[in-house]
Amino acid sequence: MSSDDIRKDSGSIEDQVEKTDRIVNNVSARIQNPLYGIPKEKLLSQVEDFANEKGLEDITLLLQKGALIAQNPSHFETIPELNEEDKETIRRETTHKWTQPRDLYFTVILCSIAAAVQGWDQTGSNGANLSFPQVFGISDKDPNPSRNQWIVGMINAGPYIASCLIGCWLTDPLNNWLGRRGTIFFSGIFCTLSVIGAGCAQTWPQLFVCRLLLGLGMGPKACTVPVYAAENTPPNIRGGLVMSWQLWTAFGIFLGFCANLALYQVGDIAWRLQLGSAFLPAVPLVIGIYFCPESPRWLMKKGRYHEAYISFKRLRNTELQAAKDLYYVHRQLQEEFAIISGSTFISRFLELFTIPRVRRATLASFVVMIAQQMCGINIIAFYSSSIFSEAGYSVKSALLASFGFGLVNWIFAFPAVWTIDTFGRRNLLLFTFPNMAWTLLAAGFCFLMSRDNPARVPLVALFVFIFAAFYSPGEGPVPFTYSAEVFPLTHREMGMSWAVATCLFWAAVLSLTFPRMDAALTPTGAFGFYAALNMVAFTMIFFLVPETKQRTLEELDYVFAVPTSKHAKYQLTKSLPYFVKRWIFFDKTAKLEPLYDFTQVESITVFEKGVGH
Repeated sequence: MSSDDIRKDSGSIEDQVEKTDRIVNNVSARIQNPLYGIPKEKLLSQVEDFANEKGLEDITLLLQKGALIAQNPSHFETIPELNEEDKETIRRETTHKWTQPRDLYFTVILCSIAAAVQGWDQTGSNGANLSFPQVFGISDKDPNPSRNQWIVGMINAGPYIASCLIGCWLTDPLNNWLGRRGTIFFSGIFCTLSVIGAGCAQTWPQLFVCRLLLGLGMGPKACTVPVYAAENTPPNIRGGLVMSWQLWTAFGIFLGFCANLALYQVGDIAWRLQLGSAFLPAVPLVIGIYFCPESPRWLMKKGRYHEAYISFKRLRNTELQAAKDLYYVHRQLQEEFAIISGSTFISRFLELFTIPRVRRATLASFVVMIAQQMCGINIIAFYSSSIFSEAGYSVKSALLASFGFGLVNWIFAFPAVWTIDTFGRRNLLLFTFPNMAWTLLAAGFCFLMSRDNPARVPLVALFVFIFAAFYSPGEGPVPFTYSAEVFPLTHREMGMSWAVATCLFWAAVLSLTFPRMDAALTPTGAFGFYAALNMVAFTMIFFLVPETKQRTLEELDYVFAVPTSKHAKYQLTKSLPYFVKRWIFFDKTAKLEPLYDFTQVESITVFEKGVGH
């Protein structure tokens, strides 16, 4: 790419170039290892000054050893300051990576419970949809059914409306004021009291308000818990924990279906218990978060270094590891503060759309998040009991079929733990979306069969289950994993808020519109509509979403430095013809010219990376 092209493309943002340089040139790589290249004596002197400044003089030696290890983690065996015990400690980080302190595992369990709460909250209304509309006089069999269908949709959409408009955007200030633990506690309180209130509601407006309050807990929780888990865990097991959010959300969905099935026979109050049962996992979350250590990174941002060291000691096997991570994170924070000094909530939000490298990450995260709703998964998660009932199931059988859906959704989430870093994020999506399209279409056509046909009901359930089996290892885990990694460190919290708000906004749209769509288009038309949206999402992903598997921060800067138009043109003129030749005509001589040349990452000029083109 010529400099003239770069200047032409960047003309409208020349006033931002200096700031952009600092954010998207090699800064991310510096943040990845800010100690690289510092002479040994200078580094040891810097560590001593740091220890004196922060009141950590008693662990100066540990900090110095830790800094030397962090500077050259792959060559720690050659560091003379380390004794054999120190070296064995570092070796075990690789050879026994799952041998971790009890407090770290307790934190992981609490984060998994938080994800399960998220899933259970989504399905509490699923079984209740069979009853509460009749109780409140808003069923589609009462006068003015179209109005009632919109009301039922609005009640189901309540948590997602509140989350996308308010809850997700509370994440930044809540984390600033209360910390990670405090934000999770805040979310847990709303997730506990709101569902109890929903179970006690006497009118549909009361139920709607309680559902809105639930959203104030769901939004900050979905944005904070993955960040909290990532900040507390060592890098060598961090990837699996990012994946665990979707895995345990799917488990929570399954538990919600279990509760719906278990409670349906209790009589007229079944729907109340089905809505209120979601408080069960929220209570241990609210209590348990008190016993977890606060994120050391957040404590250090607040200047509370002694507390951060205590927290690290609880989360690491040895004091040497705690000291190493303490100083390493301190230097990362120095780099980060140098980049974002003077930035505000509003400026960081605007930069999601104005800085080219960040804007492309924003677009990609938007596509994968909206695709999660376009695929139609939540018409099943929110309304499966109603769908199966409409197909001809009894109440019990409809709830059993929903239970089966939840079980399939959870079990098939496990393969993603292995495939997401081997098969790749983009490839998983491109494989699963066409398969989700045909399964939805097949389920919709089954509704055209006669109600007397004994094959009608089991076929609807079968294709819904196959749909879930394709969704769970693909579009299920990818959006949160992808969104958590594509933004540079400077915009990660704001970017995650944007991504989650996008997902929950469109979940609200889907939840609001489906009851009316189902009545107006029939189940066949509604399922066909979402089958078509799957193919629209497939096209958007093909042209707009770059692959990110196994890429470093520096390489991701390079990936998102490529203009969207160039990426789309490459897919159309290079990738698609290659696919046709190789897999349609089985031409083994077909070769795909790579879009990125990562051997040149180190030689990209500051200006090129700063402009982001």
